[in-house]
Amino acid sequence: MKIYTEAEVKAQLEKVLDSAKNEEVVIQTRSGETFSIVPKKKSPFDVPGITTQATTEDILLAVKTPRRGGGG
Repeated sequence: MKIYTEAEVKAQLEKVLDSAKNEEVVIQTRSGETFSIVPKKKSPFDVPGITTQATTEDILLAVKTPRRGGGG
C-alpha cells in the first residue's frame, strides 16, 4: 500500500493513478482524513454491442425454434 499526501496527489496525479493500478493507494489530507483508491474491476459482461439487421421477432424465433425441437 502506498500513501500519498494531498499535495503529492495534486502535483503527481498520473503517478498516483499508475500506482493504484497495482496496489491500493491511500491519500491523506492535511486534516488527517484518509481515502483509498483501488482499481475498478471490469465486468465480464461489459462487452461492446453489435449492429444487426435482425428484428426482435427474428431473435425470438431463433430462441424458440430449438426449444420446440425444430431447427436444422
